Amino acid sequence: MVAPFYDLLSAEYPVYRAGRRAGIAALAPRPGDQVLDVGCGTGLNFGLLQDAVGPAGTIVGVDASSRMLGQARSRVRRRGWGNVILLEADATTLCPQDIGARIAAAGGRELSDAALATYALSIMPGWENAWRRILELSTPGAVLGVVDMQDTTGPWSVFSPLARLACRLGGADIGAHPWRAVERDCTDVVADSARGGHLQIRAGRRRPGPGA
Repeated sequence: MVAPFYDLLSAEYPVYRAGRRAGIAALAPRPGDQVLDVGCGTGLNFGLLQDAVGPAGTIVGVDASSRMLGQARSRVRRRGWGNVILLEADATTLCPQDIGARIAAAGGRELSDAALATYALSIMPGWENAWRRILELSTPGAVLGVVDMQDTTGPWSVFSPLARLACRLGGADIGAHPWRAVERDCTDVVADSARGGHLQIRAGRRRPGPGA
């Protein structure tokens, strides 16, 4: 039942919006690109992605929650976006070939030019499985990005208990550090942080070769 109130309860604008902005800036999608938004939730990334890819681009939102996707669909309808494809699927277990075929059937391309997971991988047990599927759904030269959470650092460490509480309430593992996958599997990695190190941003170009 949290889906209708998620945007209000998630501390999006005082805290987490900064990570989305930095993540999409680091991803740097171009006009006309197709961007895969994994764990898209209610579609909080969509407006920022629309500004980047324009009407000639495509946004593919994937989420395991039908209720979250319902909110995302409402957002898309309100804004009149005709270039958003929404698919219900668990990113840790989905079949990339099946999802690619569903994207193509909806008017997109099987493989995306860029892929992004914001505050999503840390709530997925076995997030590495989701990462492997992101790789399989991306073009060989795709830019991949992860925005996620850790304990605050330096002078901000006084807020670590609050950061841990926020992650616990949201079902996130604050120690998962899924951006390590970008550092491992991508080149030309851009690293950034926000909110006292609580928000970690990584983006890079997918490294060619087996499994990446």
